[in-house]
Amino acid sequence: MTHYVATTPGLFPLPDWAKSELSDLKGHQKGDLISGEESEEIRETYADARSAVVSDQREAGLDRIVEGGLRWDDMLAHPLAVAEGVETGGIVRYYDNNNFYRDPRVVDGLTASGDVAAELEAAVDLLDGEPLQAVLPGPYSLADLATDEYYGDDGEFLSAIATFLAEEVGMFPAHETLFLLEPSLVTAPPDDDIAAAVPEAIDTVADATDADVVVYTYFGALDEKTYAHLMDTDVSALGFDIVAGDRDQTVYNASEYGVTDDVALGVADGQNTLVESPGTLRERVEWFADGVPAADFETVYLTTNTEPFYLPVNKYEDKLESLAAAVELDREVSV
Repeated sequence: MTHYVATTPGLFPLPDWAKSELSDLKGHQKGDLISGEESEEIRETYADARSAVVSDQREAGLDRIVEGGLRWDDMLAHPLAVAEGVETGGIVRYYDNNNFYRDPRVVDGLTASGDVAAELEAAVDLLDGEPLQAVLPGPYSLADLATDEYYGDDGEFLSAIATFLAEEVGMFPAHETLFLLEPSLVTAPPDDDIAAAVPEAIDTVADATDADVVVYTYFGALDEKTYAHLMDTDVSALGFDIVAGDRDQTVYNASEYGVTDDVALGVADGQNTLVESPGTLRERVEWFADGVPAADFETVYLTTNTEPFYLPVNKYEDKLESLAAAVELDREVSV
């Protein structure tokens, strides 16, 4: 029998009151973005916002609670933006949308900062036994978003990023799952020189935790070669965007090259304000499962297809509730 889990890939929208307070406290220039050395007032505002988004998830009934990534001004580049050996350069477009981040220029050897670990520790203090889900950029996407001015070789840089992330994971509090977000595997697939190194980099991070690790891809479908390489990883689950892009290609990949026993499915649109019904979300799960009839999934994670920080707060809250309700539907779904 398949176990359904309602969760998200993190990076939530800031509550409106927090946006207003932080606008006054932080300023509006590139240099005012989070560096890991923010004032006590700013830290307290983020702590209050973290408490609010944890409450949102608990009230919605999600099965995995994330910290929220509210301090991640640079989105997935955040862990590097606050690390030693990194200088933040000019503003760069974040994938194909109207968000921007500071280019993390790696100018020296990388050392984990413990910044994300500290965020998770703060989240644990807000939980009452609910399972914690940690979230990080995957090593390939983080390397893709960054600029290497130190290592001088793509393979060495990817390995260094993986080791950096593994060191950060080693400082995490106990967590049930770890989502590694890998949108760059879709938007900028690795070329032949680096493709075979991607599974090793992912496994380096995954081996740093005893939790279930999900490699979550989005912004469309993986190409066949990249998918086949991902199947060489030793992770609990692969995750797919079945809202955006060529969904048929995603099903084809899973049918042709196999799929993990557990799977994460992006069934709710993280960039569209239309709130899907729980029934629609389960129908999307069923559509994927029907396309991979040989699979017998043990766990299916239902999530937004992208980070939901693009959404207004009220719509993000509604989508959390819909995801949780979709898991609770008692109708029979053939997976």
